[in-house]
Amino acid sequence: MQPNSVMPTRIAVDAMGGDDAPEVVVEGAALALCAEDRDVALLLTGPEDTVRPHVERLDRSLQQRITVIDAPDVIGMHESPGTAIKTKKASSIHVGLGLCKAGKAQGFVSAGNTGAVMAGALFILGRLPGIARPSVIGYFPTLKGTCILLDVGTNVDCKAEHLVQFARMGAVYAREVLGMSEARVGLLNVGEEPGKGNELAKEAYQALHQADGLSFVGNIEGRDVMAHAADVVVCDGFAGNILLKFGESVASILPKMIGAEMMRLGMPAEEQAIVAKALGGVRARFDYKEFGGMPLLGVDGSVLIGHGGSDATAIKNMILAADTMISHKVSERIAASVQNTHD
Repeated sequence: MQPNSVMPTRIAVDAMGGDDAPEVVVEGAALALCAEDRDVALLLTGPEDTVRPHVERLDRSLQQRITVIDAPDVIGMHESPGTAIKTKKASSIHVGLGLCKAGKAQGFVSAGNTGAVMAGALFILGRLPGIARPSVIGYFPTLKGTCILLDVGTNVDCKAEHLVQFARMGAVYAREVLGMSEARVGLLNVGEEPGKGNELAKEAYQALHQADGLSFVGNIEGRDVMAHAADVVVCDGFAGNILLKFGESVASILPKMIGAEMMRLGMPAEEQAIVAKALGGVRARFDYKEFGGMPLLGVDGSVLIGHGGSDATAIKNMILAADTMISHKVSERIAASVQNTHD
């Protein structure tokens, strides 16, 4: 190694995470390693005798950038997260997060048991200083690109100060990862006026309005989200999860409804094909594979959680998103953002 050479970013990958692991995880890892302008090395955690044969099928140049870390236990998708993390310390999730804690990896990605990844991140990595509630974000396609929503289910019961922290974390992520120079923050509510909503919404409005360093644009309604009324939309996890799941249903149900209507109207097949192609383009913008996974913001590290049905493309994008979070020092900037409010 040359004296001034830069070490690659080391990312731990849960090789047993997802419905089709480890095959698609290894395939996704290979795709990430082939991405241009990315210097990453991957540590795949899982039972070595299960994972290594898949790695050995890769080109040797890729094999040299992958290290298989033996983690003989696997946490199932339906296991109790807290119990599994505490009792299965040799699991692929526990070992991967442990590599981050020990400084041997700079980020961790998994399409495994979501609750176990969140519980493990809190238990092993801990919260960033000043963060009360780490939060998972969701993505919404809009007329102007993408906005992010948090919380989407991690915290169903919140206080106003939690929503302010969500706003700060989301604003940092929007700036550093999504390239929004001044992330505009909106509060999800039942009306635009300051006095609208339940007690949480009213208190959160005042807290966000008074918060330093935030570009708060006020209340926004559900119909305003996809019109891109804000770059960062904050709410408690109860409302956020409902909104996110509704958005997912629109992406899958609307094309079917339009297809049925085209059949009813007797549209020619070639016209139906054109409409279907356009709808396919819109639907693709809702596809979680494009983002890979959802970052868990507020923990002391870079952690991304993927969908259990992730394919190789989703795994690749999740790894690349982790690399971006690490290179842009998202966790450090979140900690600094919160610390500045306490000084």
